[in-house]
Amino acid sequence: MTHLRMPDALENVQALRVAPYRTDFLLTWEKSVEELLATMHVAEILQEAHRQGRSLRSFDGGLAVSIFRDKSTRTRFSFASAAAALGLGVQDLDEEKSQISHGETVRETAVMISFLTEVIGIRDDMFLGEGNRYMREVAAAVTESFKAGILHRRPPVINLQCDMDHPTQTLADLLALKHHFGSFEALRGKKIAMTWAYSPSYGKPLSVPQGIIALLTRFGMEVRLAHPEGYDLLPEVSQVAGKNATTSGGTFVKMDRMADAFAGADIVYPKSWAPFTVMQQRTKLLREGNRTGLSELERECLARNAAFKSWECNEAMMSQTRGGKALYMHCLPADISTVSCAQGEVSADVFERYRLATYREAGFKPFVIAAMILLAAREDAVKHLQHIVS
Repeated sequence: MTHLRMPDALENVQALRVAPYRTDFLLTWEKSVEELLATMHVAEILQEAHRQGRSLRSFDGGLAVSIFRDKSTRTRFSFASAAAALGLGVQDLDEEKSQISHGETVRETAVMISFLTEVIGIRDDMFLGEGNRYMREVAAAVTESFKAGILHRRPPVINLQCDMDHPTQTLADLLALKHHFGSFEALRGKKIAMTWAYSPSYGKPLSVPQGIIALLTRFGMEVRLAHPEGYDLLPEVSQVAGKNATTSGGTFVKMDRMADAFAGADIVYPKSWAPFTVMQQRTKLLREGNRTGLSELERECLARNAAFKSWECNEAMMSQTRGGKALYMHCLPADISTVSCAQGEVSADVFERYRLATYREAGFKPFVIAAMILLAAREDAVKHLQHIVS
């Protein structure tokens, strides 16, 4: 990997003239391309500074509060390490150990955790139609108390994955692509196959494939979305992807065969997800506490998945990509055939060939999160970057 010239990257940030101070980062498609670029340029500066052993400290105290309502490894530790590197203390809100378990409202909780808090990171991807709404409820609560003078500063809210989007993951993916191909401009016209893949589990969120099609269509890429019949993403996100492709000069096409999406592709991203109709049913059953209904839904979905075991990223499938050498991507953990399961999303030989590349891909995430925090929580973010670069 070519090492970044930090002064050049800082000039790129200054040239964009964006001011995301005290603004939330909830969906990539709510941000301008300039704001996305600024976030990625700052992430690159922080990553290079860290490589050189420089301090990233930009705060003299304060909390970074994380709320994880689903299991997490990469994102949880990326948020914690990013916040700590910037000088913030990290506190994870355990809802079972808080007054939430006694009926405390979202509005009250949001304010009570925010008095000396600089940023709130939330992962809530379990309930379709609920995760992003919950984040906005938290954001509205801290805004109200800030305007009333109760909070001295309004902590911005960062989406660490919801039911609609996974911004920290997809921006990390985009940075990985930029470094692989050399520049953002070099991504124009590149073909990426965002495809469903078989998994022996059900209920995987839609946020990664939705985030990928909504983001990469903004950078002039040819985005191919492939899945078996019935495994649709949210229609409104597909509409966003189509509009983005038209605006950027890229392409967004839907396919029903994995092989068609892989044909001539420069990048492949095989990832399992549940149909949005299933996620709607699952949300209803979870809310009701209907364990019998959930078990029946799982049986039905696993049987349905089993009809598409051929949707595996293997050497035969990879041979159809451009030169047989497309870049394999995954948000991790992947369902690896004969390793983590009997049969899954990707064959063991393909995953092993790209294993370090997927680690490198994941390695951008803490710096993307650190960039989001710095830009949103420091009005003088550029001044701090200048200090880091000098």
